[in-house]
Amino acid sequence: MAESPEQFRGQSRLPRFAEPLRYDLVLRPDLAACTFSGSASAAVAVSSPTRFLVLNAAELAVDRSSIRFQDWAPTEVAQFEEDEILVLGFDRELPLGEGVLAMDFTGTLNDQMRGFYRSKYEYNGEARNMAVTQFEAADARRCFPCWDEPAFKAKFKITLEVPAELVALSNMPVVKETVCGPLKTVYYEESPLMSTYLVAIVVGLFDYIESSTLEGTKVRVYTQVGKTSQGKFALDVGVKSLDLFKDYFATPYPLPKLDMIAIPDFAAGAMENYGLVTYRESALLYDEQLSSASNKQQVAITVAHELAHQWFGNLVTMEWWTHLWLNEGFASWVSYLAVESIFPEWNNWTQFLDETTSGLRLDALAESHPIEVDVNHASEIDAIFDSISYDKGASVIRMLQSYLGAERFQKALASYIKKYAYSNAKTEDLWAVLEEETGEPVKDLMTTWTKQQGYPVIYAKLNGQDLELEQAQFLSDGSSGPGMWIVPMTACCGSYDLNKKFLLKGKTDTMHIKDFAASQSGQNFWIKLNIDQTGFYRVKYDDELAAGLENAIKAKKLSLMDMIGIVEDSYALSVACKQTLTSLLRLLNAYRHESDYTVLSHVTSVCLSVNKISTDANPDLSSDIKQLLIKLLLLAAKVGWDPKDGESHLDVMLRSLLLIALVKLGHDETIKEGIRRFHIFLEDRKTPLLPPDNRKAAYLAVMRTVSTSNRTGYDVLLKIYKETSEAQEKSRILGSLSSCPDKDIVVEALNLMLTDEVRNQDAFYVLGGISLEGREAAWAWLKDNWDHVVKTWPSSSLISDFVNSTVSPFTSEEKAAEVSEFFATRVKPSFERALKQSLERVRISARWIDSIKSEPSLAQTVQQLLLQEF
Repeated sequence: MAESPEQFRGQSRLPRFAEPLRYDLVLRPDLAACTFSGSASAAVAVSSPTRFLVLNAAELAVDRSSIRFQDWAPTEVAQFEEDEILVLGFDRELPLGEGVLAMDFTGTLNDQMRGFYRSKYEYNGEARNMAVTQFEAADARRCFPCWDEPAFKAKFKITLEVPAELVALSNMPVVKETVCGPLKTVYYEESPLMSTYLVAIVVGLFDYIESSTLEGTKVRVYTQVGKTSQGKFALDVGVKSLDLFKDYFATPYPLPKLDMIAIPDFAAGAMENYGLVTYRESALLYDEQLSSASNKQQVAITVAHELAHQWFGNLVTMEWWTHLWLNEGFASWVSYLAVESIFPEWNNWTQFLDETTSGLRLDALAESHPIEVDVNHASEIDAIFDSISYDKGASVIRMLQSYLGAERFQKALASYIKKYAYSNAKTEDLWAVLEEETGEPVKDLMTTWTKQQGYPVIYAKLNGQDLELEQAQFLSDGSSGPGMWIVPMTACCGSYDLNKKFLLKGKTDTMHIKDFAASQSGQNFWIKLNIDQTGFYRVKYDDELAAGLENAIKAKKLSLMDMIGIVEDSYALSVACKQTLTSLLRLLNAYRHESDYTVLSHVTSVCLSVNKISTDANPDLSSDIKQLLIKLLLLAAKVGWDPKDGESHLDVMLRSLLLIALVKLGHDETIKEGIRRFHIFLEDRKTPLLPPDNRKAAYLAVMRTVSTSNRTGYDVLLKIYKETSEAQEKSRILGSLSSCPDKDIVVEALNLMLTDEVRNQDAFYVLGGISLEGREAAWAWLKDNWDHVVKTWPSSSLISDFVNSTVSPFTSEEKAAEVSEFFATRVKPSFERALKQSLERVRISARWIDSIKSEPSLAQTVQQLLLQEF
């Protein structure tokens, strides 16, 4: 049988018999018609006998008559849309060595925020379109036919034909421009070797500001016309980050320039395209007058994350998407390293525990997945851009760095970057370099963390002079998985000066604490495992050890990171019914004199979760529990509403955190004061009585009192939303509208997402704010609008937000069954994992509620704690 194009269907990867070396790409976007045309010619190396060329193309009309390889036209041209490939068959075997493949094509500037797409903006009051690319993971093929896999690195020479008055940017600097009537042709320098997913093009009207690094690399921030002042902060962080990473990786920044640009419609937070990093506006722009301290921090972390990728990801690229975590986990970890160095007063490594917590919570689900996931088809890639790849990835890197030591770790990384520059690497390649440089068993240790899902809980109990340790896989549903890990253990006793470090390799181990703890006794005796939470695991202490730690918290003996670890572990163990809600409330009470933002951000998040579950589990007791939680936070919240002179960045964040939490817990005074200040703000938008940091709390307070018969608050907020052009203010309002207790108003807020008022990228703000009272209405709304939602938000991260936000808040087996039934005929690979995880969360909550209902001393403990003198 003669070979046919059919043989290439259904394969997860492109064949390797021909590889691109260089692309010459000409694109002509038509911004009015929202279409583009282009021509591509690629120098291709044919390395083994074949009469076919197979490359990727999707949603493109390729002009078959234009296709040539050398001087030959193909005799067969097959485009398989479901596999997103283009197969070219020739009537002879192709000569080995280098040849040029050329073709013309046309496509649509789509509205899906992927491939080559259009974003809308306003200029001088009129609506305009810009053209933008977003190619990660596998969408370069929607712009031009190419070998669209990370391992096919090639050089790119790009030429654009665009309206003469517009700014046209790409990865490399402009070599020359020629103007002909209303159009100009812009020629860019040839790029170094790079993967297709990092190619970038932006065409629209922009202003910019610029600066340069110590080496003289030009760095620019591009914004919409008139917004450059909001780019200054990111520019400053960008320049400092490039200088810092050059030293950290011991390799200069690889390109002649770096541009960062704010795009109005953008599905992710930002994208690390080589030399032209794209951001959603709220992740790049910072306005002294309108942005909050947490926005400022978010911008700094995002910029550092994307610029770290210029080395780790762009210069050295993962071989295939299975190793995505290497890119993302590493960039997440190193962004904290950079921001810690630029803003030491932010206490950034302590805040890193937010990432660890988020990774631990997701990875405690049976429906989690290993850090390294087999990816068999391009359609599966999107689903792994999640908390496992980013947060667990970053956390296990921190664990490894802490085990190896910062200096050894950095030296080894620099060797890895040098060894694999301009090429591709797998996870094993990194372990091999680290092992070679440090002599430690890195591969054996780390494989247990990247190849299997989940993590252990370490049971610790005191037996005379011995501390007995046992590991078991921790799952939030209370069951125990089969996993076993090599765990880098750390322990201290009574003081951080007395500490030990060892690897727990088997299921159990015993640590002799006689010499270790000789000087500690009675009241002062405590043992803390996992010092500063550098390990990705939880610890369950026996009663004696837990009591010792509770005393240590009250006596302020522990580091901030350890204070956070104890409350997070205790909360997780309660959810899994491995300890009681009663004991969790007692522990929370030990934090009542805490005033540090980083610790209280975890304490408040636990308090809000406890409030939600107790409302469903024990309605009669829930108002007392609410009072107890309010009492706890009020003591911490001596911060009030008004900024104080000379207060720190973290104090500003603390005020916002506590005011929001008190409003959510229904604290009357905070709600009344929020509404009072909101009315003053309506009269004077610049009033110092409601700075940006406190606005979210005031907006939530207003929405707590809105109802169908008293809807002024909603209408006024919507008016502010429509009037502001500032992305962060828009997101603050969107996140408040659906928090109303009146379900009809919740539905109105959800319907707003279906209008032109809300950009598709911003839907998740509305979804993230839905009130407990509105969850039934939101679920009914999702069912009614499901077909429209699937069509409008095809990207898996966006569609997963809809599923997660509406399903996860439920807490009964009946609801889980109803949701499963609805999705039985509607589930798609793009959100299947999100759905399974959401249903698992519902069942975990249902189980936790059953357990809470049978706690004998819960009511009594709540009364005791309420009566305590604080």
